[in-house]
Amino acid sequence: MDLAADPRLVHKASRSSVSSEKQPDTESARLADPANLDGEEEISKTSLFYQKYRPFILGALALVILGWWISATILKATRHRWIVQTIFAWFFVLVIAFRFIPNSVVSKPVGAVWEACVQDPFFKLPYYTRLALGWLCLIGIVFGSAFGFPLEQSTNYGDRAISVLGLVVFQFCFWISSKARKQVPWRTVIVGLFLQQAIALFVLKTGAGFSIFHWIATLASDFLEQSQAGATFFFDAATVQKGWFFVNTLAAIIFFIAFVQMLYYLGVMQWLLGKFAWFFFKLLNVSGAEAVVAASSPWIGQGESACLVRPYVDLMTESELHLTMTSGFACISGSVMAAYINIGVPAQNIVTSSVMSIPASIAISKMRIPELDEPVTRGRVVVDRGSAEKYPPANALHAFSKGAVFGLVVAGQILTNVLTVLSLVAAINGLLTWIGRGFGIHALTLQLVLSYVFYPVAFLLGAPRDELLKLSRILATKLMVNEFAAYTELIALQKTEDALSQRGFTIATYALCGFANLGSLGIQIGVLSAMAPSRAKIISRVAVSAMICGFISTLQTAGIA
Repeated sequence: MDLAADPRLVHKASRSSVSSEKQPDTESARLADPANLDGEEEISKTSLFYQKYRPFILGALALVILGWWISATILKATRHRWIVQTIFAWFFVLVIAFRFIPNSVVSKPVGAVWEACVQDPFFKLPYYTRLALGWLCLIGIVFGSAFGFPLEQSTNYGDRAISVLGLVVFQFCFWISSKARKQVPWRTVIVGLFLQQAIALFVLKTGAGFSIFHWIATLASDFLEQSQAGATFFFDAATVQKGWFFVNTLAAIIFFIAFVQMLYYLGVMQWLLGKFAWFFFKLLNVSGAEAVVAASSPWIGQGESACLVRPYVDLMTESELHLTMTSGFACISGSVMAAYINIGVPAQNIVTSSVMSIPASIAISKMRIPELDEPVTRGRVVVDRGSAEKYPPANALHAFSKGAVFGLVVAGQILTNVLTVLSLVAAINGLLTWIGRGFGIHALTLQLVLSYVFYPVAFLLGAPRDELLKLSRILATKLMVNEFAAYTELIALQKTEDALSQRGFTIATYALCGFANLGSLGIQIGVLSAMAPSRAKIISRVAVSAMICGFISTLQTAGIA
């Protein structure tokens, strides 16, 4: 790569050289400080103790995990969740086992079979032949899932055909509006759309699939709920139960950012980033940072998922930033899933929608803004534990504390952006209402305008003809206010005589399952700008495009489901 062609890379390279020049002075100062030497001696003794007894420590841990798994499988109170428990327990047992067993024991035989039987023969084919085969597989699973299963109540094959047409129209619109149509990574698009269909079949048609993903969502929700203990200390239990954004959501974000920074110090995040980078690079040809954000968005939310790759945000390309925001807009978090389930939204619909939107958001984002640069985290990720910081954390607790301070900065950015964006929408609605009264329209708002704009969109989702306007109004509420207001409106509508049919209700629950709204637009800009001030202009420029892409991702999921 020619550094002269990219001034940003030149600047980073020069900055790295300057840092390396200063390293000897820093090293001298460290050696001259007896306190530093004492601390390093203590760390060295701890490290030597662990290395000496490492097999026994890890072996004992593995036995404890196996004991827990056996006990939880036998006991009547926990026997019903044996699938999730088995995956959870054996995952950690295998991680411990492969500390001593070379990865080549598994990777070499699998790799030999895969390369000989699949990879080599496939890649020997001409590019356009491979592309044609990919399109055929995608078309096969789309039509197979649409017409290969028995009809549900209040639906017909004509409605399913319209949903397939909607999927085609959405993709065509993204291709037409692409920033670089000739650079669209069709492999990423085809695999992403294929995975969206495959996940739908796995979660909707198998009990094991739904149980696994529902457990992950519940785990994420329960973890983020622990932040409410701190919020209760500062306010009171009654205030926390009201679910105020200022109290509940911001407290969860601060707590989560602090926790992630501690995981960075311990090296856990480095391990996760590396695994995700390899898997998604091979499967979807995206960077490790993009993969982590997209895969974590349905469980921890749009603000928290971006914090997982905080060291890389300032180095992200425009395409990476767009995908980071798109994946956040396309899903909801585990912390709010419980709230929607409590008001009457089917849990299966929420979990399935969020998971299906992961590969869809990747495919759509890469079609809209293809990757034109070389991401830093493509294929391989090396994360610094803080040694490059001016004042690196001394231990895990110090890293947690520093993360909490940064979380407070991010929370402040979110608060101010959400407040101003929603106020701007209210001001625009006020102006439209004033203008509308001059034409005899007494409730002219952005929501009303968008409800008619979304009318053909509702049709392309395959909704019943007599319910198109109702659905389009709910979609407008979701985009202009938020999904909670839209879900509340939907549940209230279902209790009246004008309730949607089962098909219309299912489409609505899937289509609303995402953070794509103007309030979340402020959150995304606030979070990413706080982590990467140098990229604030690019973040603001692509934010609206990412919101629309995330919104269409959920609509596409609704049409498929």
